[in-house]
Amino acid sequence: MKLHNIQFKLNGEKVSLTVEPSDVLLDVLRGKLGIKSPKVGCDRGDCGTCTVLMNGKTIRSCLALAVEADGSEIVTLEGANTRKWTQRLQKKFHEKNAFQCGFCAPGIILSATELLEKDPRPTKHDIKEAIAGNLCRCTGYEPIVEAIEEAAREK
Repeated sequence: MKLHNIQFKLNGEKVSLTVEPSDVLLDVLRGKLGIKSPKVGCDRGDCGTCTVLMNGKTIRSCLALAVEADGSEIVTLEGANTRKWTQRLQKKFHEKNAFQCGFCAPGIILSATELLEKDPRPTKHDIKEAIAGNLCRCTGYEPIVEAIEEAAREK
């Protein structure tokens, strides 16, 4: 099996490593690079717990091969903390008690960050659409939607 040398920016830092053609980005992030916010959930792209930003857009890292990250910019929740919207979202999620177990939190916060970076004044429908690919088994989504709405309204 031919190994591939890949390079990408991970949370603002250049990363170079060797991967196999079949290595999944989620496994590389967690296993080789020690990034823990993207979680292993369904391994089918259905639950959103493995969500990361690749070049500013959310992707399911369980469905992406590591070689696809070559030359890209990958941001996980660990690296998103410097973004304006992420900090505001985390504060509002805490105030609204929007998470219980927190397993889905990184994926939902990154999905909401992508939304607010594109549209700082989203409608409730836009918010629900943006987080539709992220499953939360604890909250019923209302506190999550409210937290995103409040983060968007705060100046």
